[in-house]
Amino acid sequence: MKHLIQNTLAAALCLLAICTASAQQRCDIFPTRTKTDIPYRIPAIAALPNGRLICVADYRYSRQDIGIKKGGRIDLHLRVSEDNGRSWGEPFVLVEGKGAESPDFMNVGYGDPCIVADRGGKRVLVMSCAGDVPYIRGQRDLHQCIARFYSEDGGLSWSEPTDIAEPIYSLFDNGKYGPARSMFIASGRVVQSRYVKAGKYYRLYCSVLQTVASGEWMNFVIYSDDFGESWSVLGGVDNAPILKGADEAKVEELPDGNLLISSRTNNEGRNFNIFSFTNLKRAEGSWGEMAHSNKHNGGVYSDRNACNGELMVLPVVRRTDGREMYLLIQSLPLGPYRRNVGIYYKGLAEADDFSSSERIAQNWEGVFKTSSQTSAYSTMAWQSDNTLGFLVEERELYTNDGGGYTIVYDNYTIEQITEGRYSFNPKASKKRWKTAKK
Repeated sequence: MKHLIQNTLAAALCLLAICTASAQQRCDIFPTRTKTDIPYRIPAIAALPNGRLICVADYRYSRQDIGIKKGGRIDLHLRVSEDNGRSWGEPFVLVEGKGAESPDFMNVGYGDPCIVADRGGKRVLVMSCAGDVPYIRGQRDLHQCIARFYSEDGGLSWSEPTDIAEPIYSLFDNGKYGPARSMFIASGRVVQSRYVKAGKYYRLYCSVLQTVASGEWMNFVIYSDDFGESWSVLGGVDNAPILKGADEAKVEELPDGNLLISSRTNNEGRNFNIFSFTNLKRAEGSWGEMAHSNKHNGGVYSDRNACNGELMVLPVVRRTDGREMYLLIQSLPLGPYRRNVGIYYKGLAEADDFSSSERIAQNWEGVFKTSSQTSAYSTMAWQSDNTLGFLVEERELYTNDGGGYTIVYDNYTIEQITEGRYSFNPKASKKRWKTAKK
């Protein structure tokens, strides 16, 4: 049974928070302003074709990740813009954690949301961690829940949460790495395919961090052809794209339909791998070899920090010669430490440019700094006005028992990000390139 969100959109939009008029439309979406405020963390954003933006974040009564503080309450808050980020309704509750008063395990707290809005309608999917045990202490018989929420009206009302952990965990029970001890479905953006449609919906892809039976951290990718009702493992449960040194990861669809994974590391860069399809419709294919990206190969580099960011591929025109191509972007804190979030970019002029993870990892063109302050997790969505909606954790506040950030919304054009080198190319948004010859 559905329940209307605590405050209806009509009531929320009576009090509009108007962002400062500027090219970037900067706005504090979820503010944490004093040490006594309940802090925010972990942004997620989705864009609908009608110009609506939906932002979600943790509201951490516990001031910690899920399960770190026993019985620690975390809510999910949501905020909506109807005009591509120019104005915003007031924050309201998507789901309320019950903390130590919870009658069951799952409803203690909800955190680390990820989101996708179906491009073909008004359906929106949010998934999050839930429960009362931290990721690092999870076991096959006691682990975080994976909560799923649906909206059928573009984010105005939501279903009650459903725990979908067991069907996903059970996929791995008989695999060569043994039963999963713990699993984290990455926060931020769930990817919807531009090219693969099975029945009513385009395919969804989502990265997974998993502690396998041996205690090793590995990344897998799961996919859904029914908008999150059921999930399968891309390449099978015996094939992990990141086998060692895995951490939180993001995925993105490449211009030929193959899938790219980018995983955070403690080695001041990212680990990349590519799943190459032999049959895209049936999701058949294999993972390649992992490649590390850092300053030594001209790749993305984060100075003295391990943090997650967002990954995206966009169709562009190179302004010097009018060539139609694609732009790969990756956000993360540039450093030192968790400061100075920026967006790295590199042009993909032909299929050979993304034919291997090694090619992806090296020789990025430039970086656009979005923040000059303490800043950490970031995510993004491509808006209906052909600009990039960008959410970032900024201006961290610590207290004795934890802390959080203000979640800030920014808005950028491709020209801003690339210093005028590229412009968005809307006519190529669904044009699939042929896979490069091996």
